[in-house]
Amino acid sequence: MSIIVKFFVAPDDTSAGRALRAGPGQACESLSFGNFDPVEAVIEWERLLAGGSFEELVDAGELRVVAGRGNDGCVVFAISPRLSTALADARPSGLRDVAASWARLRAEDGEVIEPEIAEAIVADLAGLASSARRHAQGVYCWVA
Repeated sequence: MSIIVKFFVAPDDTSAGRALRAGPGQACESLSFGNFDPVEAVIEWERLLAGGSFEELVDAGELRVVAGRGNDGCVVFAISPRLSTALADARPSGLRDVAASWARLRAEDGEVIEPEIAEAIVADLAGLASSARRHAQGVYCWVA
């Protein structure tokens, strides 16, 4: 099954929620990827960058859906401020380490993400988080 993943910048949950039906569109700064589980990824990235266990982050509600339902169609969720800050503040070497660890974690679960692709995803998302911070906006993810 193919998954479309778009991380994007929006001023608030209401604006981000408008992306539910067709994606964030050209008006939003965004990144497009595919074929990985972004819900699991953002929790793993937060754990790797900012600490805490996977279960603690899930239990704390770090993944906040702003539009749609995760089980039957498109969904838009917010990236936690903690993850967004950690991404924006990370050094390139730290991002490379996170990407390598994430690729290993996915491989342990049978999901192949090439280390170079993992590094590009994490680095590009860090750049998007930095841009969002400069504009006092949030980072969101649209999944279809």
